[in-house]
Amino acid sequence: MRRLLLILCLLFSLPALAALPEAPRAPLPLGGTLNNSSDFLPVDKAFRVELLESGPQQLRLRFSNADGYYLYRHRFQFTTDTPGVSLGEPQIPPGQQKVDEYFGEIEAHYGITEITLPVDNPQQRGFVLRVGYQGCADLGLCYPPEVRELQIGQAGGAALDWHSLALFFLAGLGLTFTPCVLPMLPILSGVVLRGQVGGMRGLTLSLAYVLPMAICFALLGALMGLFGASLNLQARLQSAWVLAPFAAFFALFALAMFGVFELRLPAFLRTPLDRLAGETRGGSLLGAATLGVLSSLLVSPCVSAPLAAALLYISSSGDAVGGGLKLLALGLGMGTPLVLFGAGGGALLPRSGPWMVGVRNAFGVMLLAVSVWLLERVLPGPLALALWGLLAVGAALWLGALEFVPKPGRQKLGQLAGLALLVYGLSAWVGALQGESDPLRPLGRLATATSAPAAQSSGNWLTLEQPEALAAALSAARDAGQPVLLDWYADWCVSCKVIERQVLEAPEVRALLTGYRLVRFDITRSDAAQRALLDRYQLFGPPVLQLFSPGGEEWLDLRVVGEIDAATFAERLRTADSRL
Repeated sequence: MRRLLLILCLLFSLPALAALPEAPRAPLPLGGTLNNSSDFLPVDKAFRVELLESGPQQLRLRFSNADGYYLYRHRFQFTTDTPGVSLGEPQIPPGQQKVDEYFGEIEAHYGITEITLPVDNPQQRGFVLRVGYQGCADLGLCYPPEVRELQIGQAGGAALDWHSLALFFLAGLGLTFTPCVLPMLPILSGVVLRGQVGGMRGLTLSLAYVLPMAICFALLGALMGLFGASLNLQARLQSAWVLAPFAAFFALFALAMFGVFELRLPAFLRTPLDRLAGETRGGSLLGAATLGVLSSLLVSPCVSAPLAAALLYISSSGDAVGGGLKLLALGLGMGTPLVLFGAGGGALLPRSGPWMVGVRNAFGVMLLAVSVWLLERVLPGPLALALWGLLAVGAALWLGALEFVPKPGRQKLGQLAGLALLVYGLSAWVGALQGESDPLRPLGRLATATSAPAAQSSGNWLTLEQPEALAAALSAARDAGQPVLLDWYADWCVSCKVIERQVLEAPEVRALLTGYRLVRFDITRSDAAQRALLDRYQLFGPPVLQLFSPGGEEWLDLRVVGEIDAATFAERLRTADSRL
């Protein structure tokens, strides 16, 4: 059960937050309360779009929404610029009728929505499909319009992702070289090959053993790809109550990889399977195939954590063929050393030694990285950055970064890598104490001042559309020692209009805004620069209300994401006034 460990670590990557022109940010005490933005998911977690089927006459796509999030029917758009390929009218199932105070009657799609898109592709060429959509959260947050580009392969199915297959194969191959698998190869070969090592006979018996084992994994992957998407697991596994146990799960398996304890199947399962495997005769193709099937059931517990993660990854794809191929590649990677042994004997395999413990420990570090990656979705950004720093420092000490004694050449290279990790870890801690949250830029970026283009004034509000203009406006308010209320707005944002008319125009709120510089940033266009600005402030979309002190520092604990009533916002303004 050890095979998925590397796959999970290879498949998941850290999200990189886009950088942008200067915007003042207040230092946040480590672990302090940020705001209510944690109530909402990033857009790629709230709404997932995937290609299920591709053919010369039609495409089939699936939109999967997290609970409490919906997509507008009228915002679905499908276009392509490829000559010779034309798209028909999409066939969208009925949605849920909603009546909006400002936009009137709309049709919303919750849960899973499968759309059939007619296509005229007579030459069966590959093309890029641009998928446009927009959605909101029931709690009052509207996301900017999204456009995803899907690479459509040749007729008969979506383009096969060879990179994913290669990663799964490498993961299976890498997990083989751990102390709990590689030493078993001579034992297994003795049962399967019965001494017939080398030559065509050894190769044939080895393949007869490996292929059924890999096919069993492929069947499991195909079933998860076929039925797992209907469960919408990726969208459901977003709350702290679910992510925290998963993070603890991976941390527990990391301890097992470090040798703290040994994971084994329960005796009531292991004993009968061991007995059946022992009674199976090797030396024949049928016997080797039977042992291969049993091995897929008796797989070492070392790969149980990555197997669970890979199945979760496959479940979100809705692709039975792709899921089966990915786990087939995993099984083939695990079986490659045995095939090499059967074909050429031990000369083709590395010898056991202390290096295998190092491989196992490296997988343990990667499992801890997965645990932190899960936790950073629910933890304050600075605290998550501090955890990345802790992991880096721990890995640095394991590599002997501070062991200044004579060492062989390879250990010196490891120590050099450890020193780099140590520097990164210390930088992450410093950045966390300063309120930073981006693990790829632990110390943040140097502020850049830019001039502001002309802005439009609407009443007491200064309406801006360019990030440079916003940076200049915040800088001017800071120089004047004036607090700022920043309102994120868009014409397509229903909740923005609610806040504008029912909250910001309320008498008790207007009375408290005396002395504030009122700035409204309009992201109706939702172009690349505006979206980068959202990333810079770690926002998903409007409405958002931010309060800045006269010194230009945002009161992060007073930030409002989504809808709020006038009385509650007035209370936040009173809290801000008490700090002036």
